[in-house]
Amino acid sequence: MFHDDRNPLEPEYTPVNPVREERYSGFYETGNIRPPKNRSGALAAVLLACIFCGGLLGSVLISVNQAGARDTLPQSLEGSVVHLPVDTGETRATEPQAAANRTGDTTLLISDTPEAIPNVPQEGGLSLQEIYRAVSPSVVGVEASVSSGTSYGSGVIMSQSGYVITNASVLSGAYSVRVTVYTGREYEARVVGSDEYTDLAVLYIEAKGLTAAEFGDSGQVQVGDAVAVMGDLAGTTLQGGSMTDGIISAVNENVNYRGTKMTLLQTTASLADGCTGGPVVNCYGQVVGISSARMSDDCTGQSRAIAIPINTAKEVVDQLLSLGYVPGRPDLGVETTVLDYQYQLFYGLPDGLYVTRVKRGSGAQAAGVQAGDVIMYVNDLPVCAQEDLLEALSGFSPGDQVSVVIYRASAKQNFTGMITLQEAGTGES
Repeated sequence: MFHDDRNPLEPEYTPVNPVREERYSGFYETGNIRPPKNRSGALAAVLLACIFCGGLLGSVLISVNQAGARDTLPQSLEGSVVHLPVDTGETRATEPQAAANRTGDTTLLISDTPEAIPNVPQEGGLSLQEIYRAVSPSVVGVEASVSSGTSYGSGVIMSQSGYVITNASVLSGAYSVRVTVYTGREYEARVVGSDEYTDLAVLYIEAKGLTAAEFGDSGQVQVGDAVAVMGDLAGTTLQGGSMTDGIISAVNENVNYRGTKMTLLQTTASLADGCTGGPVVNCYGQVVGISSARMSDDCTGQSRAIAIPINTAKEVVDQLLSLGYVPGRPDLGVETTVLDYQYQLFYGLPDGLYVTRVKRGSGAQAAGVQAGDVIMYVNDLPVCAQEDLLEALSGFSPGDQVSVVIYRASAKQNFTGMITLQEAGTGES
């Protein structure tokens, strides 16, 4: 049981003076120790010749200029004459004023541009421009208020009646959720259901005139297919939808993702901040996946999208709509978050998941887990992220017991105990 019975450096450098070789005064620093020959007579003769030639050339230029017969100059002198402006006494405009009178120097001119050529990513499909126009009205921004601040993500409208698909990780620990639609209008959203194992969730907003997306068969997706990844840049200085394009780079089957076996799509399209939960769209404008995570490329520094195939998402979404949860998922009975490192240092807390809320009637509550506790180990496996907890619970079923080690700040010590797992979504919070 987790009840707390206590109150709560370089070696010194010595410069060396260079030794100059002594030379007789008047000698050049060339290494020659013999005096230079006296060539003053020859230099004087050359100088006189230059003066004579210069005077002769000057007289020729002056006479030609006065006669105004530039075209009769020898070909060797053509282009050597510089014509200076004659001052007539009239007032001339200064350079800035003259520049201002020249057309276009002080005005940004925009020329006519031909209409953009449609960018068709795949033969027989829509252009990227057409894909954006068709799907962007179905993309929304999701803003969740959590204890540590605000979590941002995206979503896609699945029905005109107001149901929206997004990521469960965006909503983890949220006490209020808002959705921003294509027109910019915001709505309070209700969480219909959430499945952390597939990172899928369904929201509901009371809105009219919504544009639902068209969904395609992800079972037909192949490596090399052209796709676009869309999202809403909520929480940034940019407003509105974002779109990147690429191809399906991998179809990974039977991947252990967040503690469960499933198929995942990998794309070369980059995924911007706040765009997780948005749609992955094929060349026909059909949603074939829901972005769930980003994978960084060490070479390019870009992040690529990992997506949940829409066929997989359909099974989960249908259960969330009918039951509010996915049956058979084990749950510890707590809501947790990852603390900011500075917060962790300030309060002297260990690595782990910080408990923000304990669900009423859960096995965690029965074992005495409290909000403010830090879950460090589950079945001897360290848990520092939500994914760690899901993997630690994989293979277990509701009703099974797991060992948990927690740290309680008020007691400044660890506690170890057993918690009976419940079915996810069935306990009250």
